Amino acid sequence: MAVERVRQGESAQAVAKELGVDRSGLQRWERRLSRQANQEWERQQQERALTQENEKLKRALAEKVLEVDFLRGALHKVEARRQRRGSTGAQASTTESGK
Repeated sequence: MAVERVRQGESAQAVAKELGVDRSGLQRWERRLSRQANQEWERQQQERALTQENEKLKRALAEKVLEVDFLRGALHKVEARRQRRGSTGAQASTTESGK
């Protein structure tokens, strides 16, 4: 609370005297709280970045799932057409490479 009073414009000397502490001690508290505030801000920024990355990855995964579903459906249609054309189901012959 003392640091907040100084940040609001009260004299550090007056606040320190009122509380019976050394002004340099009050300034150390202020630096420590500033460091903690900066660390908290950095942690929040990292969390936001990770949340955004997570959302981006979720969207990418959803798109890939849709692509796989589409391709699976297309493959089934191709297989069904082949079967309707009277294919025996035997594997097609191919030439060996290099011969």
